[in-house]
Amino acid sequence: MKGIKYSIVFFYLLLLNSICYSQELPPIVKYYSTTYNAGNQNWMISQDKNHYIYFANNEGLLEYNGSNWNLYKSPNETIIRSVKVIGNKIYTGCYMEFGFWTRKSNGHLSYTSLSNKIKSKILDDEQFWNIISYDQWVVFQSLNRIYIYDTKVHTFKIIIPKKGVLKSFKTSNSIYYQTTDYSLFEIENGTSKLISDNSILKGNKIVNILSIDEGLLIHTQFNGFYKLINGNLVKFNTDADSEIAASSIYSSQILSDGSFAVGTISNGVFIVTKEGKVKYHITQSKGMCNNTVLSLMEDAEKNLWIGLDNGINCINLQSPIKSYTDDTGMLGTVYTSVVHNNKLYIGTNQGLFCKDYLNEEQFRFVKGTKGQVWSLFIHDNTLFCGHDSGTFIIDDESSKLIFSQSGTWKFEMVSKHNDLIIQGNYYGISVLQKVNNQWVFKNKIEGFNYSSKYFELTDDNEMYVSHEYKGIFRFQIDRSFKKCSKLFTYTNPPKGKNAGLAKFNNSIYYAYKEGIFKLNPKTKLFEKDKSLSSVFDNNEYNSGKLILDNSNKLWLFSKNYIYYFTLNKLNSSLKKNVISIPSTLTNSMLGYENISQLSNYQYLIGTTDGYYVININDLSIKNHTVSITDLSINKLNGKQESKSLLEVGTYHYDENNVMFSYTVPEYNKYIYAEYQYRLDGFQDSWSEWNAKSTVSFKNLPPGDYVFKVRSRVSNSVNDNLATYSFTIKKPWYATNFAILIYSLLIIMSFIYINKLYKNYYNQQREKLIEENNLLLEIKELENEQQLMKIRNEQLSQDFEAKNKELAVSTMSLIKKDELLSLIKEDLKKSTDESNNRSIKSVISTITKNISEEDSWNVFKEAFDTADKDFLKKIKQAHPSLTPNDLRLCAYLRLNLSSKEIAPLLNISVRSIEIKRYRLRKKMDLPHEKGLVEYILSI
Repeated sequence: MKGIKYSIVFFYLLLLNSICYSQELPPIVKYYSTTYNAGNQNWMISQDKNHYIYFANNEGLLEYNGSNWNLYKSPNETIIRSVKVIGNKIYTGCYMEFGFWTRKSNGHLSYTSLSNKIKSKILDDEQFWNIISYDQWVVFQSLNRIYIYDTKVHTFKIIIPKKGVLKSFKTSNSIYYQTTDYSLFEIENGTSKLISDNSILKGNKIVNILSIDEGLLIHTQFNGFYKLINGNLVKFNTDADSEIAASSIYSSQILSDGSFAVGTISNGVFIVTKEGKVKYHITQSKGMCNNTVLSLMEDAEKNLWIGLDNGINCINLQSPIKSYTDDTGMLGTVYTSVVHNNKLYIGTNQGLFCKDYLNEEQFRFVKGTKGQVWSLFIHDNTLFCGHDSGTFIIDDESSKLIFSQSGTWKFEMVSKHNDLIIQGNYYGISVLQKVNNQWVFKNKIEGFNYSSKYFELTDDNEMYVSHEYKGIFRFQIDRSFKKCSKLFTYTNPPKGKNAGLAKFNNSIYYAYKEGIFKLNPKTKLFEKDKSLSSVFDNNEYNSGKLILDNSNKLWLFSKNYIYYFTLNKLNSSLKKNVISIPSTLTNSMLGYENISQLSNYQYLIGTTDGYYVININDLSIKNHTVSITDLSINKLNGKQESKSLLEVGTYHYDENNVMFSYTVPEYNKYIYAEYQYRLDGFQDSWSEWNAKSTVSFKNLPPGDYVFKVRSRVSNSVNDNLATYSFTIKKPWYATNFAILIYSLLIIMSFIYINKLYKNYYNQQREKLIEENNLLLEIKELENEQQLMKIRNEQLSQDFEAKNKELAVSTMSLIKKDELLSLIKEDLKKSTDESNNRSIKSVISTITKNISEEDSWNVFKEAFDTADKDFLKKIKQAHPSLTPNDLRLCAYLRLNLSSKEIAPLLNISVRSIEIKRYRLRKKMDLPHEKGLVEYILSI
């Protein structure tokens, strides 16, 4: 029996794995413990009105706002087992402790204990595993008791079952709990009421209880669903029972669409429809972090949150994107896909695979196609496969090689020739032709031998080929499609890595890193299309591959977005549509991105490990709300300190390092928020869009600021704007009062300086006046000196003239006396001879007139007039001088020679020399000094 049982279990597991292998699953977001920096296990999950998510984690209360994780340690540093958001409070339960958290003005949570009020009644080693909200009451359930807290009157009521409590449940109008003897009780009027102790429940733990019209729907751990109607248990069979039978169920959650999420101990999570069919079975091999599901919660956006034994997952159940992941490596990288005759064909690097399009089944290998598949093309109800080995025609799950001369990149039908197909090969262009209802190789077009991955043919047989390493070629094909001519190589636009070429709306486009260029059919030159080229702005270029789908949409992949262009109904421009899925998530091969249309709105995108299916009709983005979650202030090199977000902030001048955190609570794997901010008072323009949810401003100057942040999701800008106003105060030395003091001091300084300057200038003026006066005086003195000099010169001249006159007068006297002496001598001679009395009388008269004393007196009077005080000065200098000596000095003063002086003194020249010698002695003159020189210097 055990062998049969294990065989059945193995069969079920094999069946489940087979189904999962072929399933297209909703996006799964993984959060490992290293991501949120907390404990591995997450026991319960809840969400508040702001869409923040809370987890009862081994390390404490874990909060996630869509951008940042915050961990709040439990009050007694034990494992938090339960969490429940009720109104504005987050209630938690842990080891011998329960209470609630409220958000402070700075955005952080603060804990208030409720169990402290009844601390004496808490059992030793008691842990609180569940929290239930019912009207005004909050129920805390441990494994021993149930504590009912009245939030209005703040009182407690304790229910003490005879047996321990396994788990508690809430339906629309009741609270139930199951005891360790597997009896089911209802809390009614604050007391316990037995609902069922049916033997079916013995040994079968209840996972969840739901209210239905007939009564209760009970979900058990091992035996599926039961209906409890009027005290009787009735098995409720579903198609999922057999599939889930081998799993031990730990938790379950009814979803908003009526389906169930079932968490197991070791087999992941099942999503079961309300009809009882397994819609998804998601395990660790299909994208979950772990197979042990401890908790489940559906959020406001209908995402399913899963608390695991090791990590957290968020499954976007309502996402228009589904993924198929090839964990076995059997498929490989998907390069192309197509739906043909109700089969989905996938071309990969390992060959061609197919499966029935609408059925969940395994992919099957198409025989003969082992190797690299590049393209799939349908024409005339025939499926062509471009392969590394050549060209295949695919019929259901078999293949036929019709061309093997080189690998085939691409196919294109020839307009007006329904029986011809152009194919691009590794070594040029070749032609396929339909002959006798069979497609065969016709010929290679001669004259062009380069690889032709991307090519387009115009209606007049002009061919354009894009070669990644050589650029763009243009040539003419003859009517027989055998030869080409007029080969031309474009230099502009140049070649480019991952460049692409495609025809859309009868125009040929070329895309590479510098933009998207459109062929001008008249000039046959490529001209840059500024509108389309904008998709490569901000370093968005990844690949220039252009893809045209069956509904005439042109697709393009960039780093952070997928674009598709459609014809605008109102004008000739192209309408740009954006899907916000970054290349890091699509995981496509650069330059080999591929997308194919499965139905009107469903598209398949190939990846390196499978593919995605997108319903573009359901890609509507809801208007999310951006909010500021944290404001941190710090001094230079100081510790960050969170501030209040509820009021205008005023901060010290050195608290000028400001950091803002903000978020949009969006949890979709393929839809992420971008932010744009500005700080009025510091910058006038908005920043570039960025996914970073924090921004710092360093060393802000004092002033008033308003921080603004807005968001966009999938390139759609949200309506709301989050703002925060704050002021950085000026330092005390820059306040208005200080500035007033400074102004007064400056004014006083100006007055003082002005006064100093006035005094200085007055002094300088006076000094200048004095200097000018002095200069004038000096000038006057100089003038006086000059005048004096002139006068002295005049006096000197007069003196010389007087001396000359005196000398002339003296000489005249001398001549007169000499003449009188001669006359006298002659008369004497005559007197002796005649003894004439009259002659004697004349002689006597002459003698009187030649008196030396009279001559001297006349001379002295004239000399004193000419040379005033000379005789006094020389007498004072030499008191021993006699009158005769003074007389000699006077004559010497007149610069008279000894010969000229001798007659004046009536002595001989020799006597004059003797007198001069004696005069030198009296004056005590040195030998080297001349007597006349000395006398003239006095």
